[in-house]
Amino acid sequence: MGSNYKLDYNVDLVFCIDCTESMDNILNIVKERALGLYNDIQQNMQKKGKQISQLRVRLVGFRDYAAYAVECKRGVRPNEPMMVSDFFVLPQDAHKLEVSVKSLYPVGGGDDPEDGLEALAYALRSPWTMDGRAKNRHIIVLWTDEAPHALGFGKDSPRYPRGMAKSFDELTAWWGDGSTPGFMPQQDSKRLILFAPDAGWWSRVADQWDNSIFYPSKAGDGLQDVDYQTILSCIAQSIG
Repeated sequence: MGSNYKLDYNVDLVFCIDCTESMDNILNIVKERALGLYNDIQQNMQKKGKQISQLRVRLVGFRDYAAYAVECKRGVRPNEPMMVSDFFVLPQDAHKLEVSVKSLYPVGGGDDPEDGLEALAYALRSPWTMDGRAKNRHIIVLWTDEAPHALGFGKDSPRYPRGMAKSFDELTAWWGDGSTPGFMPQQDSKRLILFAPDAGWWSRVADQWDNSIFYPSKAGDGLQDVDYQTILSCIAQSIG
């Protein structure tokens, strides 16, 4: 016998985006699709007999704390190393999300590593939704075409945050596991989607962090082979 019952989900998405020059492809995709993101995800999930009760999106744009410090010393206008938004509730905040996304622009880079691990740390400590009336999904999507610096590489920068994880092991503890939840409130609800080179710390994240989906990319090419449908499919798959 058929059923019209739809399983409800509360979904929190945190987009961590490398905002250096080579990443204009991904930035343009997110900018162009911000207004339609809610409907696109909702339609995708309804095909599976599932319903999004609430969708929230947060942005973390990242560059390089050490480069910021060097630019300050040279007396040139520095590029912000980390840009973090509040959560936007969709669809009602779609225009606010669009404005926030459009404030991110690709600049700098070219010296390989960026501070992607610090961006991941900001994402992990997001104020995640917890609602017992629906299934929760807490999803981090990170895009970069470079391996990251080690945590703390840019700690001498005047913008470097207090309370940052001191090591990769500490950051891994923030992600948590079956016995220790870390900063993710429900271990079975967390997801990480990583578009990054299979190199350095990203390889360790892919190997050691549970509930993660890794899409290896070619270093330095700005993820030119990643399109919107790939991103949408990955998000829908990670929801359920």
